[in-house]
Amino acid sequence: MLVSLSLGGCATSTGGSSLMDARAEAPASPKASAYLPVEVLPPARDKAVMTPDERSKLQKELIAARDRQEKAAPAEPVKP
Repeated sequence: MLVSLSLGGCATSTGGSSLMDARAEAPASPKASAYLPVEVLPPARDKAVMTPDERSKLQKELIAARDRQEKAAPAEPVKP
């Protein structure tokens, strides 16, 4: 009885595997992705993104803008 059950299980598993083999052989469609593959690295930069002078100038401008907004904003939030 155990032998017949084990043979029955093999028959159904081999029948299903041929269907799976047909799907595995089908060509995969290329998928477009917004992200680069891991092994593709961007090219090296020729020059620095910002010079130290540009960075300090930008920092000063951002601090000045923040200070202007703090002065213009009301001290307490407006309640509806």
